[in-house]
Amino acid sequence: MPYAKDIDSIASIVKQNPTWHAINPKHAARMRAQNKFKTGLDIAKYTAKVMREDMAAYDADSSKYTQSLGCWHGFIGQQKMIAIKKHFGNTKRRYLYLSGWMVAALRSEFGPLPDQSMHEKTAVSGLIEELYTFLRQADAWELNHLFRDLEAAEKAGDTAKAEELIKQIDNHETHVVPIIADIDAGFGNDEATYLLAKQMIEAGACCIQIENQVSDEKQCGHQDGKVTVPHADFLSKINAVRLAFLELGVDDGVIVARTDSLGAGLTKQIAVTNEPGDLGDQYNSFIDGEYIEDASQIENGDVVIKSNGKLLKPKRLASGLFQFKEGSGEDRVVLDCITSLKNGADMLWIETEKPHVGQIAAMVNRIKAEVPDAKLVYNNSPSFNWTLNFRQQVFDAMQEEGKDVSAYDRAKLMSAEYDNTELGKLADEWTANFQRDAAREAGVFHHLITLPTYHTAALSTDNLAKGYFGDEGMLAYVKGVQREEIRQGIATVKHQDMAGSNIGDDHKEFFAGDAALKAGGADNTMNQFG
Repeated sequence: MPYAKDIDSIASIVKQNPTWHAINPKHAARMRAQNKFKTGLDIAKYTAKVMREDMAAYDADSSKYTQSLGCWHGFIGQQKMIAIKKHFGNTKRRYLYLSGWMVAALRSEFGPLPDQSMHEKTAVSGLIEELYTFLRQADAWELNHLFRDLEAAEKAGDTAKAEELIKQIDNHETHVVPIIADIDAGFGNDEATYLLAKQMIEAGACCIQIENQVSDEKQCGHQDGKVTVPHADFLSKINAVRLAFLELGVDDGVIVARTDSLGAGLTKQIAVTNEPGDLGDQYNSFIDGEYIEDASQIENGDVVIKSNGKLLKPKRLASGLFQFKEGSGEDRVVLDCITSLKNGADMLWIETEKPHVGQIAAMVNRIKAEVPDAKLVYNNSPSFNWTLNFRQQVFDAMQEEGKDVSAYDRAKLMSAEYDNTELGKLADEWTANFQRDAAREAGVFHHLITLPTYHTAALSTDNLAKGYFGDEGMLAYVKGVQREEIRQGIATVKHQDMAGSNIGDDHKEFFAGDAALKAGGADNTMNQFG
């Protein structure tokens, strides 16, 4: 509701309650405006609509892909969205990503853990709630400045300025954006997946990403030892997430089905199959083993299945796991993706071992032959050595074109000596264009970096520690941090303002009038920053 109309609406309510005479309708309307979303479900419904509109826009024009950065704390997510609004004027097609990896490494009460779903499952929904708490506070913080300016304009009698500010308030763009949230492999059985999905949605998640690894064997997508489940097991978890969305009234909630089959060489179980060629039979056809003629070839404890009309003895490891055929990964990825999209998933996530547009496109084109509007969420992972990967891709391309590459050592292309060479510059250009190229050629709707802020926190802390505890002392902070905050207009330079001091002062005045004891007086050191 427009601010002016809301004032009138609240005024009529206050008028009906004589004991509320101390309540100023302007104050109540202002507090309403600064709190746009009342619950996590309000957020999930709003952001699901945003995401669906973005998906439709991408289907019409692949240049309209979306992006996000993984954030491990609400403050990090808040500052990211404030920065996006500052630099680009709006938040369109920019999301947040919540990585299970970062929850494990940074948010578990057990301390730092590897990406193996060992952290508390509720830490995921807790981080979603925290992120949205900080994004909502960013709305309140930004609007608070507009309302303070409006009060000043009204006191000065500047009607034109006041009207312009009211227009900005009524058309304020929220910092609340979609979060793509990682539920790993579902943290247990189908019921456990459903219960956690509900918590995540109630916290505000409109999009849940789930992977086809065995829940209790889950590994990072870029590590070895991954074990996948038969399709029926994975689809039941997709159904659990969908029903959680529908139960909570988020009817257009988004499910991203991730396949780790490209790098997963193992399965824990043989799929149930009822007839040749069904989904279970197709899954089992990828299992490595040997055909046998009769029971004499069966040893104690062996498992035998019927496949292609013959008896197959699958290769079973000492761990009890079964091994897939060498080189079957891409075919399994394609089957996984087509199956997921035809059974309730909205988008795909293909975990690859390198950032290569051609490799991704080759799989996506096969998927699109069955599901033409297939879309990917792609992990621009810090697990990749991006510099080395793209320099090697450029090296190979130059070599194929017959160019002289004798000046380069392919195995040592990470070296700084190649930074300003033709190859190094072209590789940087390819890297800069990777997201645009993959969106256009490989069906990537959403590009994310899973844990960039894990790395930026480590890098910036290292730089500050090196100077502050060394010869620079306080200059390391002043020159490397505060001076840059001031010159670049970073909101946190007035840290108490960013943390809500001015909002609190205004509330105190709403509550107590002239008797309010406020923090923003002449002796407040924030005044040093203008």
